[in-house]
Amino acid sequence: MGEIDEGLERAERTRPIPQSVAARPRFLLKGHKGSTKRLATELGVSQRTVQRWLKGACVPKPAAAERIERQVKARWQPRVRQRVRREAQKRGFMLHVQARFGFTSSAGPTDDPRPRTLTQLMPGSVAASLYAARDAGATHTEQERILADALGEHYFKDGGHRAAGLGVELTDLEWVDIEGI
Repeated sequence: MGEIDEGLERAERTRPIPQSVAARPRFLLKGHKGSTKRLATELGVSQRTVQRWLKGACVPKPAAAERIERQVKARWQPRVRQRVRREAQKRGFMLHVQARFGFTSSAGPTDDPRPRTLTQLMPGSVAASLYAARDAGATHTEQERILADALGEHYFKDGGHRAAGLGVELTDLEWVDIEGI
């Protein structure tokens, strides 16, 4: 998962997902009405292994821990996530980003070696594009292209009021934070 996906995930959460190793299987167990057997089947492990996790006698191996985390994220506040997503696509979102940029213009291309920290209100269409790309399994590079185009239009060109013909590229994305408005 890249920085952009993680930023979208953070924006969708109102409460943090369970952090402890034992809390995550317990959360999943509630969805299976207390059946360790059904949970074990879903996670591809034995029922006894799930029972050991719940007691704290052992911890999940990395592959199982990843499956558990995916399942928890998939079930954690799904209605809240849908509402946050709808609002972002309707009203836009605040983007905070630190990155290095490359620019192309009629004078030629250039890379800016300094990292820039930008905060910009983005319209709902950008949120819709980012969500659509994530849903389609887009690569991190494709998501960066969406952000670069959006920042080029809404930050560097100021909605068409300056820098006509400027092309913007993210050359080094350090971090991204996305928050609803």
